[in-house]
Amino acid sequence: MYGVNALLPFIAFFNKKIALGVAGRRKAIATLIAHIDTSKPTIWMHAASLGEYEQGLPVMEALQQQYPTHQWVVSFFSPSGFEVKKDKTGATTVVYLPLDTPSNARKFLDAAQPEMALFIKYEFWPNYLTELQKRKIRTFLISGVFRESQPFFKGFGKWMTTSLQSFEYFFLQDKSSEAALQKLGFLNHTISGDTRFDRVSHQIEIDNTLDFIAAFKQDALCIVCGSTWPEDDTVITSYINTSDTNVKFIIAPHEIKPEKIAALENALAVRAIRYSSYTDQGLKDAQVFIIDTIGILNKIYSYADIAYVGGAMGTTGLHNILEPATFGVPIVTGTNFEKFPEAKKLQQLAGLYAVNDPEAFTTIVDKLVTDQNFRHKTGMIAGHFINSNTGATKTVLDYLKTTPK
Repeated sequence: MYGVNALLPFIAFFNKKIALGVAGRRKAIATLIAHIDTSKPTIWMHAASLGEYEQGLPVMEALQQQYPTHQWVVSFFSPSGFEVKKDKTGATTVVYLPLDTPSNARKFLDAAQPEMALFIKYEFWPNYLTELQKRKIRTFLISGVFRESQPFFKGFGKWMTTSLQSFEYFFLQDKSSEAALQKLGFLNHTISGDTRFDRVSHQIEIDNTLDFIAAFKQDALCIVCGSTWPEDDTVITSYINTSDTNVKFIIAPHEIKPEKIAALENALAVRAIRYSSYTDQGLKDAQVFIIDTIGILNKIYSYADIAYVGGAMGTTGLHNILEPATFGVPIVTGTNFEKFPEAKKLQQLAGLYAVNDPEAFTTIVDKLVTDQNFRHKTGMIAGHFINSNTGATKTVLDYLKTTPK
């Protein structure tokens, strides 16, 4: 880790995301000192990135209601989490997590002085965990995932297993995680499920109206393609350019860099318009609406008749399938989602269909477009999948209800 510390400033010179992280980590301790009143109780939640933050948010919001005077520290490791949520978390302060060294762990906890720490999914930082245990700070893993591919189960990483003793309790997503954790000798756990189901289930209860999306969609069938990468866009644009169906498409790329948006536009042979430059007439005339902004995709899914979720056509990692599913929308995605149990389960239930090339994409999308009964049935399966898997937050809160004091 010390070697990584030395190399990161050099690597950051060539990588903007790493540069953001390096700069942010340097300021983290000073930010905590400036914003946290150590005479008041504090809870710390750490998430690797945006997806993990969304998993922790239902627990955070529930505890904020229960303990409204507590301060909150939210930390991220990834710029894609911090930069999106640094001003939108409802926490007292949001920081990058300094790299995992004994010195950083001591300085961070000295500044934050949390009485409770919540780690999300599979964030395991041995020095931070060891320091939390030394200070007898109650520490929990929320929506935890364990797999035998993790270092704990390899000869080179078994030393990390000791740091897991810092967790008072593990709230796990599924039975496979339970079996893996038990192999490590830990029994202080329960299968609570994934708190993201609680998060997305509330989305349907709020006002998701977006007038400009309604103006674009009008009465047409609409396919929303969310968090797409270039490999996703290649398949999507191939279908759009060759299809003769009267369907409108909304594409929300994961990266909204100008060159990425331009490449997407250039790949389209039909009329397209960007969110950043749309006009009312342009919305009505366009077949494709490119969302070159962030923060509104979860509402846009409420207008979808079919959803394509990006990330699994390549190796970047599947994005959130639960957001469209909560609206009862049938889902299509790539095939690389081995590490995403929610996608595997929804596929087994026939609420999600996986494709790996343009031909397979065309086959399933054409069926969803032309067969209304099939489309509605698939969407109902997706919606029921969400409704039948809520309750993880309550399980966590029931355990934590006597703390913090």
